Amino acid sequence: MIVHALLLGERLNTTGLERDGMIAAVPLSFPVRGQGMAALFRFGAAVFIGVDPKLQAETLRGLADRIVGLEEPPDEETATIVVRPDQDEQITTGGAIQLRDTSPEHLLIVADVLAKSVAMARDERRVAAVFDAIEPFARGLANTGRSPSGRRRSVLRLIGEALLVQHRVSGRIAVREKPDILWDRPDLERLYSRLEDEYELIERAETLDRKLAVIANSTAAFVDLQDAARSLRLEVIIVLLILAELAVASFQLFGAVLR
Repeated sequence: MIVHALLLGERLNTTGLERDGMIAAVPLSFPVRGQGMAALFRFGAAVFIGVDPKLQAETLRGLADRIVGLEEPPDEETATIVVRPDQDEQITTGGAIQLRDTSPEHLLIVADVLAKSVAMARDERRVAAVFDAIEPFARGLANTGRSPSGRRRSVLRLIGEALLVQHRVSGRIAVREKPDILWDRPDLERLYSRLEDEYELIERAETLDRKLAVIANSTAAFVDLQDAARSLRLEVIIVLLILAELAVASFQLFGAVLR
């Protein structure tokens, strides 16, 4: 069975999509014409397991109006499931996900991990782009010893992008939270842990947190430097205005004495 995970956008509105025969409400999951199953996640991911590409495309067309912040093209990840009832559930040397059976609960665990992985891939790419944008600021500061002027709006945009990534990872995607299905099937905890380790979800989240902390410190430093430069300019302007006023007053006084 082929697992196909896509990150469609920032959010996916699943309200009103509930139907008879659905597998679970969170994430909203349902069989797709007897071929396999689809799982829809509110943080913008959709996972298809054992579904023909044509049926996937048909399902996605029906979701087009429910996607907020469309990703073009969508991020994608694929995996393969092999079923071996007499062996332990694990990741094979070839990278396939080995399961004892393909019950809906097992497939939901796989879908949860793949959805989080593909969502984090997008955020990792965006954080890397923020780092690339910060580099010219840092290089200019290192070369000239002065903060870049006129770039305050750009720095604030970087701060906003970093905050959005942090909000998605910690809040919307909830990487560190386990899927709801484990409350009913604690026996699947081992499978989830193995998949979580294989896709390094916790490690990737921690790496993102560290990078976000560096971005936050860097942008805060740039903003402080720009604020200090702006304050210095204001002080210089005030001093010049005072000197100009004194000069005018002195000129007027000198003119009055001459008269």
